[in-house]
Amino acid sequence: MVKTASISVPSMAQQHEQISKTVQKEQKRLFRFIRERVPQDADAEDILQDVFYQFVNTSLSEPVEQAAAWLFKVATNRITDWYRKKKPQYFSAYASNDEEEDDTPLGPEFRLFDPDASPETQYIRSLVWDALEEALVELPEEQRQVFVMHELEDKSFKDIAELTGASVNTLLSRKRYAVLFLRERLRDLYNDLLIP
Repeated sequence: MVKTASISVPSMAQQHEQISKTVQKEQKRLFRFIRERVPQDADAEDILQDVFYQFVNTSLSEPVEQAAAWLFKVATNRITDWYRKKKPQYFSAYASNDEEEDDTPLGPEFRLFDPDASPETQYIRSLVWDALEEALVELPEEQRQVFVMHELEDKSFKDIAELTGASVNTLLSRKRYAVLFLRERLRDLYNDLLIP
């Protein structure tokens, strides 16, 4: 008589328990990961729910190996999808009314959320996003605040003025200094990645 190896298939209760443990274990870390990449808590929560919904559905039909890595990969894809649904946003070469714009990088060439989904574009976008996050930390707080609110959170200067108490002219000046700094800071990345 030939013995066959038996493969234990987890029961539905065991599957639910394992899914629940994974969700509880990874929820805070995954939320922080998402929130660092989208401007609002509500957006991050929506993406998190989508990721866990997909995780539950997938886990019930087939085992998910390396659940944490799977969750972060799906979260990255969901974040990319979320930005694709938004209009393309650019770091504006912002100048005050009487100043000329110069043609240094950090203009349309640094489009962050272009709907083009090619792997090369996604890779470049991730490099630019990482470099931008590092560069933003180097800005003075007031310049970083106005840049993030205006460019990434899409707030008007009037709204930012109401929130911060600073005048619109002051905010325009801070934004201009931030853009000039970021252009210079990201110039090498621009030269390495975007010039053939």
